[in-house]
Amino acid sequence: MHYFKKHEIVLWFGSMGIITAVFFLFGREHYLNLVTSLIGVTGLIFSAKGNPFGQMLMIIFSLIYGLISYRFGYYGETITYIGMSMPMAVVSMISWLKHPYQGNHAEVEVHRISRKEIIMASLPSVVVTIGFYFILQYFKTENLLFSTFSVTTSFLAVSLLFLRSAYFSLAYALNDMILMILWGLAALKDSSYSSVLICFGVFLINDIYCFISWKQMEQKQDILNKNKI
Repeated sequence: MHYFKKHEIVLWFGSMGIITAVFFLFGREHYLNLVTSLIGVTGLIFSAKGNPFGQMLMIIFSLIYGLISYRFGYYGETITYIGMSMPMAVVSMISWLKHPYQGNHAEVEVHRISRKEIIMASLPSVVVTIGFYFILQYFKTENLLFSTFSVTTSFLAVSLLFLRSAYFSLAYALNDMILMILWGLAALKDSSYSSVLICFGVFLINDIYCFISWKQMEQKQDILNKNKI
């Protein structure tokens, strides 16, 4: 546990405690929801450290979460996580492993994203948004508008994740807020999905911390790089 700072351990176990408590409070039918949430929040705490192991956990999370979404009829989430987030997590894990900071494979080298790269990541998001709107409409996806915006923010997040930019976590934080709305609507029909709603509320807190952690890593690496010159 020396790898984690005290506040990170508190955040990690506190997040798992909240998710578990809410799961047993709002129904115990879907244990897969609980397992998925615990895997996801663990993946986030490792990702906040820039550790590729976090991406390996997110691969597992994306697969199971996609199946949960399919069960409720959120086909946009299913397509996004199984068809996009999971493969991109694989690619991102490889990218992180290829760019360790000064040979430390437990910490990725943070990349300062350029204006050109921002445009390259943003423009496809617009195309994906338009395309997926009609695809999801064809499949009669629940809560179409929010489902479409979820695809947009997810695409932007995975693009920034691959680029090793600290801003991937802000894109995921925005995605968390949209997913809280989606699963809040689902919980109105089936209270057992309240655990998924709370899960993304916890994810939001963790993604905000992830951004703070990555900006600190970025500053630390910049200082060490300057001292090395």
